[in-house]
Amino acid sequence: MRTAEIRRRYLDFFAERGHTVVPSAPLPTPDPTLLFVNAGMVPFKPYLTGEAQAPWARAASVQKCVRTLDIEEVGRTTRHGSFFQMNGNFSFGDYFKEEAIAFAWELSTTPVAEGGYGLDPDRIWVTVHHTDDESRTLWRRIAGLPDERIVARGDEDNFWSMGVPGPCGPCSELYYDRGPAFGPEGGPAVDEDRYMEFWNLVFMQYERGEGTGKSGYPILGELPRRNIDTGMGLERMATLLQGVDNLYEIDETRPILDRAARLADIRYGADATADVRLRVVADHVRTGLMLLADGTTPGNEGRGYVLRRILRRAVRAMRQLGYEEPVLVDLLAVARDCMAPSYPEVAEAYERVADQAAGEEEAFRATLRQGTAVLDSAVAETKAAGGRRLPGAQAFLLHDTYGFPIDLTLEMAAEQGVEVDRDGFTALMREQRERARADARARKSGGTTDTTALRTVLDQHGPTDWRAWDTLTTDSRVLALLGPSGPVPVAREGEIVGVVLDRTPFYAESGGQAADAGRLSGASVEGDVLDVQRPLPGLVVHQVRVTAGELALDDTVHAAVDPEWRLGARQAHSGTHVLHAALRQVLGPTALQSGSYNRPGHLRLDFPRRGGLSATTRGEIEEAANQALRRDLPVGVRWMTLPEAKELGALALFDETYGDKVRVVEIGGAWSRELCGGTHVEHASQIGVIALTSESSVGSGMRRLEAAVGVEGFGHLARERDLAARVAEQLQAPRAELPERVAGLLERLKAADRENQRLREQAVRSRAATLAAGAEDVRGVLVVTATAHGGPDEARALAGAVREALPAERPGVVTIGAASGDRAVVVTAVNPAARQAGHDAAALVRRLLAGKGGGSPELAQGGGLPAARLEEALGAVHDAVAGGPDAHR
Repeated sequence: MRTAEIRRRYLDFFAERGHTVVPSAPLPTPDPTLLFVNAGMVPFKPYLTGEAQAPWARAASVQKCVRTLDIEEVGRTTRHGSFFQMNGNFSFGDYFKEEAIAFAWELSTTPVAEGGYGLDPDRIWVTVHHTDDESRTLWRRIAGLPDERIVARGDEDNFWSMGVPGPCGPCSELYYDRGPAFGPEGGPAVDEDRYMEFWNLVFMQYERGEGTGKSGYPILGELPRRNIDTGMGLERMATLLQGVDNLYEIDETRPILDRAARLADIRYGADATADVRLRVVADHVRTGLMLLADGTTPGNEGRGYVLRRILRRAVRAMRQLGYEEPVLVDLLAVARDCMAPSYPEVAEAYERVADQAAGEEEAFRATLRQGTAVLDSAVAETKAAGGRRLPGAQAFLLHDTYGFPIDLTLEMAAEQGVEVDRDGFTALMREQRERARADARARKSGGTTDTTALRTVLDQHGPTDWRAWDTLTTDSRVLALLGPSGPVPVAREGEIVGVVLDRTPFYAESGGQAADAGRLSGASVEGDVLDVQRPLPGLVVHQVRVTAGELALDDTVHAAVDPEWRLGARQAHSGTHVLHAALRQVLGPTALQSGSYNRPGHLRLDFPRRGGLSATTRGEIEEAANQALRRDLPVGVRWMTLPEAKELGALALFDETYGDKVRVVEIGGAWSRELCGGTHVEHASQIGVIALTSESSVGSGMRRLEAAVGVEGFGHLARERDLAARVAEQLQAPRAELPERVAGLLERLKAADRENQRLREQAVRSRAATLAAGAEDVRGVLVVTATAHGGPDEARALAGAVREALPAERPGVVTIGAASGDRAVVVTAVNPAARQAGHDAAALVRRLLAGKGGGSPELAQGGGLPAARLEEALGAVHDAVAGGPDAHR
């Protein structure tokens, strides 16, 4: 039975039994504790924990999931996959244990011809919590299972909680006996390879308190509404029903593995090490496809880093198999064909997916070339110094400067017999991230880092009455004042404080739109609103500088948004939508926005693309955007359900949170239709003008457009006009001829540079010949020392030229010094005859500079020498050579 059919049968079965079929949520999740959905229940978490009322009594879904904590085990075991699908049925205060057990047993054992999975009832085992006598009794009654196939287990295996106070309860798991070929008999407690778990039923019936671990917490009592959360591993069921050994060999993965094997010209099953690598490739390519299709782009942080690591591990595994050509696009096409029957969107998005993957692979190949050379050099230096541990600082340099992932550094260092100071690397990464995030955390919480205080305010007063869509002013009451260390009773003149109001007209930064600016005023206070954030869902915090008087709790204030600021913000946000639509009009539907930011007068928009845009293409995009303004397209807002919005073709950002109803902003109807919570103009002409100011790269396979909007857009065009007028005046040429005139000037400058370079090289050769002719014979070795006046580059060029000018049959050692400010560098070059005699350029440089410097035995360089000691260092060369090769080691 194909995986898509297993999926269909599951959803049909539960739909027929009163469950609402809920589409899979995108892999990127707005849950702040997660990067990706990692379990089937994640989208239902607010309903299961009681944070929100579920819109259905029963639901069923097949949820896409990504889990990478055990990524090193992928390919090595039969059970670990970084992407998997979880079939789930859920009850929110409706049915409980009896129905959940009956549903699982019926679907699992009903014959295939009658719509079930046809598993042999005599080969199914179940586990229950050792205190859950009710479930044991139900399994005996409903399924007729004998006691020996109902295994009691403890909290570690059969009790579920989220790790924090809240719902918890026992669970019951279903296992299938795959036979003696997979391991010893005795049930799941003996061998979980032979007895494969395929379904877990969680019975949420208790509330737990504070505590750690699987059982270190008290049970506070029964939940008022008991819930059901089950998870059936789709890949595991496919493994069982397709009669294969592991999840890498099912129909959605095996074709990728087979294609990789053909490209590498190897046979799967012939070599254990190669088999692991093939399974890594198959798993990671499928995961990469699903993440890219859901809008994740490769990057150096968060979700982007996870995706980058997965794609690069796949590429490297293929290289380890001996295949060094670009491979991702080829393999992703196979993965697309495997997954499209269940997820048609991967086929629709494939052009964009392939383009992004190709760009990432191209960048990684360049990274491998650069980073591998640096890593090899660092490993060689570590070994030469007698060490077996690469410093954390070196690993951090590889990551931060060369984009070399730490996991790759660990793998490649281990292959050369060297460990990596992972703790040192982690500490440096933590320092860097904390520095970057400290300001963001303070801003997001209105100047306070005390989230407990924010939660208390929200619990006491409820969500902020947010009116940014409807008005620019409100009369409001101060509910809380938050300083850097927590709540304060009053804020005085000059102080900056986080202010929570009962209602507000201020737009809180979100969806790429900057926060509003404005003022708070009251009977005895005036204050400027500097920033507005929503640190907790529903709670708006204003960062306010008190400019006069005092602001106290329970004060009544007049909150007023700066109307000019809001107008500029509306122009910029609508302008972003217009530019996005124009981009798609010119480049095609794969040019999907992957990030944006807009504030009054300015916007930027990121989109996936491997290469830059030509001037002609930029002009076409700008013209399409301004044509929309000229046509004065209407701007409208509609509310609808998320499925209705998707049916209309509305574009959504994957990491945004959407409720039962979504807000769709349209500009010109279907021309631009996006889910958006921002503020907008009423007609496109109110934007004024969109003037592109730059187009640049912001990472592998990602481009950024920036534009000036409204008055600032007209200002930008005026400055461009004035600049062109000044250049035309200076060149005494009409504006229309400026490109040709400037091109002519640049060509003449390049010609002058080439002539200067020729003269410099001629001077170096001439001086090199003179220095070589005056070489001193030191114990049979020709020695040349001198200073260069043009810095390190000239020193290297001169050292190389002198070495070439020395007689090839005579050993020669050349050392050139160059001062730059109060520091100097030393460059040493030795010819082949000197190398045969045992002389080593790198060893000599380290001797002259007290251990500093490095390079190859033929050419080495070191710096940091005080300029006043340069002559002394050059003078020491003769003694070092006179002492023989061993003297400068």
